[in-house]
Formats: sequence, C-alpha cells, structure tokens
Amino acid sequence: MKKTKLLIFDIDGTLIDSVSGYHEVIINAMTDLGIENIDTDFNALKHHTDSYALKYNYENFFDKELPVNLLDQFENLIVTYLKTQPKTIAIKGVDKILNQLRDSEYAFAFATGSLPESAILKMKSAGLEMNAALLATSKTSFSREGFVLEAIEKAKSYYNVTEFEQIISVGDGIWDLKTAQNLDLDFIGIGTKNKAVMEANGMECWFEDFTNFEISNSCLS
Repeated sequence: MKKTKLLIFDIDGTLIDSVSGYHEVIINAMTDLGIENIDTDFNALKHHTDSYALKYNYENFFDKELPVNLLDQFENLIVTYLKTQPKTIAIKGVDKILNQLRDSEYAFAFATGSLPESAILKMKSAGLEMNAALLATSKTSFSREGFVLEAIEKAKSYYNVTEFEQIISVGDGIWDLKTAQNLDLDFIGIGTKNKAVMEANGMECWFEDFTNFEISNSCLS
C-alpha cells in the first residue's frame, strides 16, 4: 500500500516505559567521563536530549568544547549500564498499533533524544522491533527539531515518497509538543504524566496509551 502520511514516534515514555532509572544511567556515564557537579535537572536544559545533556555538563565543568569522539564513549557507557538494568516495558497496545501501521497508508519513523545504540537496546528489551534505517537520534543533532527533520527525510527515502500529505508527531512530553509546533506538525500526546502541561500548551489530541489509539481521530482534522 502506498504510504501517503507519516507518524513520527518519540521512544522513551511514548513507546516504552524506560524513564525510571534512565537518569541514573546517564549520570553514571557522565561521572565515568570525569564530569563532576552534574546538573541533573535534564528537563530544564535547552534541549531535552542525551547528547545535549553531555555537552552542557561537560562544557560547564571543564570549560572547554565537547570533543566529538566523547559522544561515542558516552554512548558505550550508557549501553553498558543499561545492560544491568531491568527490562523496559512496552506501553500498552504499542505492538498492536505498529503491526497495524505496516498494512496502512501510514509510514512511520522514530525520533528520540537518546543515542542510537541505547534506543535500539531499550526497544529490543521491551520486545519491540525497530528498523535502524527509520531511526533518528540526538547523535546527529542536539536539538529535537534537528533529528525530527532527519526522521522525516529518512522516511521519505525508505518509503520512496517525495512528500507526505500529513506528518504527525507522537510523544509524551512538552518538548515533543513544542518541537511539533515549531515544525508545524500535527501532534498526538501519549500518557498521563505530562498531560496537563501539554494541554496547557495547546495539545488537542491525546490518548492514555495505544489501546484505543486512533490516528484518524477528529481532533486532528
């Protein structure tokens, strides 16, 4: 079936319940890189991404620019720590909706503030398949806008589509909503944790999980 529309999924908190314990993983990885006095209020940083959290804390502590190769070391440390963590859990209904999308008019891709190897590991831990060709992460862009745009381009290439009629971002946080608004994309919110703040900032379409997820819901029209 020809793919005419695109869904871009955030991963952490949207497709998988992986936030609990993950901040500790990030902090441990930074500590191993010699960073002290870490600012752990990651939600307050300019960009809500793993790569920017490293950049901000490294440059704030060492007072010099983040070396390019340190991002690889950071990613390796994160993966090492993740392997000691309990398995992540898929958000209810995710596997069903991803299977349904494969036979629909909707293409889909993934855009995450994580780094690629950690994102793949967390999805695999939750029992979810993810094509790396459709994954865009903060390894190529500190900003969410940057890797969401990359996800769109990857989807165009993978599905052989010049332009999508509609692009919908699906996420669980205010940062996902703001990114969609900045890029003029439709948005569907997932989960209860950030529902109030997302509604206060203009979210109109929301589902608690993917059990009753309906893409063609009237709130997007």
